[in-house]
Amino acid sequence: MHKYMRAIGFSKFENRKKLQELLTEVVVNSDRRAYTVNQEKSFLGEFCKDFAPGLGIAVCGEFDQEEKFTYEYYFPYLTGTGITSYEDVSVERHADKESYAGVCDDIKVGISLIFYLKNKIPYITAQTMEKLPVKGTTLTLSALSVSGIVMLPIQKDKEQIERGKQASANRNTLIAAARKGDENAIETLTLEDMDMYTTISRRIQSEDIFSLVDTYFMPYGVECDQYSILGEIMAMRLVTNQITKEQIHVFTICCNELVFDVCINIADLYGEPQVGRRFKGVVWLQGQINFPENAI
Repeated sequence: MHKYMRAIGFSKFENRKKLQELLTEVVVNSDRRAYTVNQEKSFLGEFCKDFAPGLGIAVCGEFDQEEKFTYEYYFPYLTGTGITSYEDVSVERHADKESYAGVCDDIKVGISLIFYLKNKIPYITAQTMEKLPVKGTTLTLSALSVSGIVMLPIQKDKEQIERGKQASANRNTLIAAARKGDENAIETLTLEDMDMYTTISRRIQSEDIFSLVDTYFMPYGVECDQYSILGEIMAMRLVTNQITKEQIHVFTICCNELVFDVCINIADLYGEPQVGRRFKGVVWLQGQINFPENAI
């Protein structure tokens, strides 16, 4: 069973027979269906069904010549809201099956964001029609978590908040210049990192690490689309799985200036969430590429 099924309210589904019945329900009574033909002329299908608002399961597979659907794999998903990034995205197929990983180099994070592509059908369609790369795309990220902690925020006044925004904007400008080969920007960033390391090394002797680090976004483990995050809760809602009646928290998180949605089973969250507090946890990052109208 998929590890992150519990994040959308299926923590008790450990029986293989029950899981197969659930996947059959998704295919037969799906809310959304999508089809396409790939470059190998295989007829692919994807069936999605929501079991709570914005939360559901996607079943992917292939149709044979007799139009019989053969299930290949499934994954739980969270439908994100808003636009997370306007940067260009590159996509690569996974080696073992017809699923895809996306890569986005957003300067706000400082690392290449690797995510599991949720809407593969429009991408495969564009690839088959030789319309790649598509201009004007945006990216909506979302994430599923199976363990998380709610932490108190760092108290700041208005002046500190404005100072932080200005410093972040300056750093983003320097990173953009450094990517273009500006040696002065590279040197300035290096000196800033050295100063930051010295300051943190000194203060950590008497202060807690999470009073110094407001937010972070770091790769976690050996799977490239899993991350350890710490971000501020901007909005939150509580939804219920229609079948299991398990409750799931859906947070809108601001992490390293990236805004995206995270869902977690109420049983896996430690602490009392509130807007303004921080969420710390390990997440499986998903992404949806938003193609312009009439682009495909």
